Amino acid sequence: MTTDPIERLVERHPTLSPIAGDVQAALGVLEKAFTGGRTVYVCGNGGSAGDADHIVGELMKGMCRARPLPAAERAALASAAPAGMEQDVAYLTERLDGALPAVCLSSQIGLLTAVANDVAGDMGFAQQVYGYGRPGDVLWAISTSGRSRNVVLATLAARARSMPVIALTGHSGQPLAALAEVAIAVPCADVGAAQELHRPVYHAICQGLEDRFFPTGA
Repeated sequence: MTTDPIERLVERHPTLSPIAGDVQAALGVLEKAFTGGRTVYVCGNGGSAGDADHIVGELMKGMCRARPLPAAERAALASAAPAGMEQDVAYLTERLDGALPAVCLSSQIGLLTAVANDVAGDMGFAQQVYGYGRPGDVLWAISTSGRSRNVVLATLAARARSMPVIALTGHSGQPLAALAEVAIAVPCADVGAAQELHRPVYHAICQGLEDRFFPTGA
C-alpha cells in the first residue's frame, strides 16, 4: 500500500481521482507558505466552519505522530525560564508539539458578532483577513456552493493582500473557485455529500504537510 497521502486518498475514494492534481497543488501552496514562516487562515460557514476548525487542529499539533521540539527550541525554553522552574520547563518540552501556524477565522465569535452588529453580517471574515493577513500568508476558503458571500468577500480581501487562496468547494464552486489560485471542487453537488468528501481531502493535505515538516524519526 502506498505511503503517499494523496495516492491513498484516491485509492480510498476513486471518485476524487480527477481532482488529485488540484489536491497536490494545494499541498504545494501550503508547503511554500509554511516553509516561509507564513500563517494559514481557514474559514467556512456551518459544517464548513467545523471543517475549518478541524483543519487548524490537525496543523497546530500532532496529527498522526508526535512532533518533538528541535534541540534549539528546547534550549530556548530552558534559557527563558528563571531558576527553580526546571520541572516546568521539562514538562513543556516533553508536551509541546511542533506546529504549523494556522488560525480558524470562523471561531472568532466576539469579533464576528461585533462586525455583524456594527458593520454587516457578511464582513466578518474579510475584516479578519484585512487585519491579520500579510503577503505570502494563505487563505483556505471552504464553501460547498462556492457562493457563500462572506467567504467570497474574504477571498477578495486576501487577493488584495497578495495572499494565495485555496478554495475547497462542491461541484463547480463558482464564483469562489474562479477567485482562487487552487480550487479543489469535489465532484458532488449535494451539500452533505460534498462535505463528506471534503474531510478525506483535507486529511490528505494535512497528512502530507505533517510528512513534509515532521518526518518520522526526525
